[in-house]
Amino acid sequence: MSKLRRQLHVVGKEKRRELKIIPAQVKIVEHIRTVYGCRDCEKDEYGNPIFRAPAINPVIKGSFASPEAIAHIMTQKFVLGTPLYRQEQDWNRQGIMLSRQTMSNWLIKATEDWLTPVYNGLRDILLSMDTIHADETTLQVLREPGKAPQTKSYMWLYRTSGYNKYGAKIKNPIVLYEYQPGRSAKHPKAFLEGFEGFCHADGYEGYHSLPKNITVVGCFSHARRKWDEALKILPEKDREGSNILRGKRYCDKLFEFERQFADLKPDERFAKRQELAKPLLDEFFTWCFDLNAAPKTPLGVAANYMLKQRKYLECYLSDGRLEISNNRAERSIKPFVICRKNFLFANTPRGAKASAIMFSIIETAKECGLNPFAYLTYIFQNAPNWDISNNINNLDRLMPYNVPVSCKAIL
Repeated sequence: MSKLRRQLHVVGKEKRRELKIIPAQVKIVEHIRTVYGCRDCEKDEYGNPIFRAPAINPVIKGSFASPEAIAHIMTQKFVLGTPLYRQEQDWNRQGIMLSRQTMSNWLIKATEDWLTPVYNGLRDILLSMDTIHADETTLQVLREPGKAPQTKSYMWLYRTSGYNKYGAKIKNPIVLYEYQPGRSAKHPKAFLEGFEGFCHADGYEGYHSLPKNITVVGCFSHARRKWDEALKILPEKDREGSNILRGKRYCDKLFEFERQFADLKPDERFAKRQELAKPLLDEFFTWCFDLNAAPKTPLGVAANYMLKQRKYLECYLSDGRLEISNNRAERSIKPFVICRKNFLFANTPRGAKASAIMFSIIETAKECGLNPFAYLTYIFQNAPNWDISNNINNLDRLMPYNVPVSCKAIL
């Protein structure tokens, strides 16, 4: 049986999409610099002068480290939380014998040479603000001079708030970490030298001894946490109608006001706080005082914390740019806490200091909507070839708010 051959035509297309992963490629790139000599010059008294073509300065002289390699290792460790020993294993599986010590040396050297000037520039901008946030967390440093490996060192955090001194929202946030061997009040005092304004902080006494030109703003999240912890201790059947629950509800109402005021301008927020929040807060403190609760009871701990911190807790009412809590700083310190669970400790103070600077640049880049790898690569490609020590304009070109679009994150 025969069939007539008929010409087929397209009546439609069916598409199927899949995600294809192309592993990163590692290559050795040779930079060849031509050297010229003058044959005619050899015949006269001028000798044989040598001329070299212009060359691009490497990120680390005498090393085969590239800007991309260092940026990759940094982001693997401080963005993805991959310790150097695991990166070493991955390199080795790809046939590249790159030791963790070599990687560590690269990171520290590149940080000290090229990231530190950027960090110092960001610090100058931060201290020119008049509203900031501060916090701190622990870090173990194994080879701290004069200290046992098990003792605690600290990573301090300082960052911009939501508004600048003119009441406008800050478009280019700054997040800076600083390593210090202890938790003494002298450390924030030294870092904040030259700063004048408001500093949001928790109830740690070290902040309360800052110079008089710095006004400490307390954190109501910490105050509320005291009531919440006390409520969890109380048997569930006794919670409803208890003083502890009433204290927590005072806090909840204050936070509810802040959610209502979120879209207001600072001056409008100030007026609303005076109208609604201040009377409630005054009532709250009077109620805490009248409780006369035993200090060591859960109720007494929460109420006495409120009374002890009153000066700082009610400070946020004084300016519409201020915040009711220090949650902004706590959110910024959380990425370091998460990464710390992976790399556990720093080996030396020098490494801890470099880690603080690397983390600062990366977290600031993320806050500014940049791709950390692209931004770090941009710095390491250009900083060695620009005079950033003597030319402030060149250094300014490396700041996160001045980098090209190619450094932006794809969201």
